[in-house]
Amino acid sequence: QVQLAESGGGLVQAGGSLRLSCAASGRPFSTYAMGWFRQAPGKEREFVATTRWTGSNTRYADSVKGRFTISRDNAKNTVYLQMNSLKPEDTAVYYCAAGGGGLAPYEYDYWGQGTQVTVSS
Repeated sequence: QVQLAESGGGLVQAGGSLRLSCAASGRPFSTYAMGWFRQAPGKEREFVATTRWTGSNTRYADSVKGRFTISRDNAKNTVYLQMNSLKPEDTAVYYCAAGGGGLAPYEYDYWGQGTQVTVSS
């Protein structure tokens, strides 16, 4: 079994920054890709970023490219999402996921409970 726990969400003004963390526990993660997704009210869950534990195959949604950075600390089994230049449209619940990688939610097997990010204008 795999457990994922996100933290770091909150309320920030437009143009500000937040760093989300996702601590993983359970089975070894060397073969998993880690991803971040988000879901705004009334919208479907959408891809934000993904990376493998080796740091390869790192990809971003076009909407966050150049503003968000995904990184990982293998020693701590933790994945981060650094979010800069935040916009009101970034407001959503952000979810951490582990699995095969890719851009679609179905490609991930394990999910955290989510952390709320609210960007005020």
